Amino acid sequence: MNKRHLTKIAALGAAAALVLTGCASGDGDKGDAGDAPSGDAKGTITMGFLPAWTDGLSTAYLLADQLEKLGYDIDMEDVVDAGPLYTALAQGDVDMYPSAWSEVTHASYMEEYGDKIEDLGTYYDGAVLTMAVPEYMTDINSIEDLNDNVELFDGKIIGIEPGAGLTKATQEKVIPEYKLDDYELVTSSTGGMLATLDTAVAAEKPIVVTLWRPFWANSAWPMKDLKDPKGALGDTEGLHFLGKLGFAEEFPEAADFIEKVKLTDEQYGELEGLVTSDDYKDKSAEAVDKWIEDNADQIDWLIAE
Repeated sequence: MNKRHLTKIAALGAAAALVLTGCASGDGDKGDAGDAPSGDAKGTITMGFLPAWTDGLSTAYLLADQLEKLGYDIDMEDVVDAGPLYTALAQGDVDMYPSAWSEVTHASYMEEYGDKIEDLGTYYDGAVLTMAVPEYMTDINSIEDLNDNVELFDGKIIGIEPGAGLTKATQEKVIPEYKLDDYELVTSSTGGMLATLDTAVAAEKPIVVTLWRPFWANSAWPMKDLKDPKGALGDTEGLHFLGKLGFAEEFPEAADFIEKVKLTDEQYGELEGLVTSDDYKDKSAEAVDKWIEDNADQIDWLIAE
């Protein structure tokens, strides 16, 4: 498995210029191209994902493991944000995106690029965007409660990446519909949001963050979703595997396998929990190996050996 880094460096009109920069794999990952089976010459699949979004991180390494066992070579491309990833997919710079929120959260990207993208299947149902506070904030239970508590939260909603669909939904739907004009949506990265959350929870201080389910942070910290009576964050949606146009024709055996992949809440939670655990820090491939070992006799589509 060859791992690289994809960065958006410029955009002019509708086209984005992208540059690929080689980087080393994390300790313990199957990071060298020479490690991947190549005897069957089935081709190389370039998989683009956002490492900070651990649904994609987990499924990227799961699919990489399984597709290598089918005889494909896999290139892993770290992508900085959702926009560049969809652009790269539409332009054929990456072959697939292993965890897209394409029904609701990323609907605007699909409107722009959907005619150049193949939907390879839905692996998880019931994903949802949320706003959340720690459970110790017993008086804050709905997004509607935020307007009466601006000073309590210092007028800040802690968000993630500027280009995330969750950020767009918060800026364009939640803030206007709930008239949260006195709040600032603070964007940085998923890691930055989680670090701020960790500091606040450790001191039991007020904080409101943008979150989503499924996501391991919901169990790592004592969080509760705020009610969204206006439905501003949208409906639940499925998580999809997306490919570049022509993916199934170029990689037919891979496409047939990918379509079979389905994860339950329990299976998904266990996979993401292992990938993000301290025991497997920077060792995503080893975490996937452990998950496969634990689940091989329960999931009929898994290739265990």
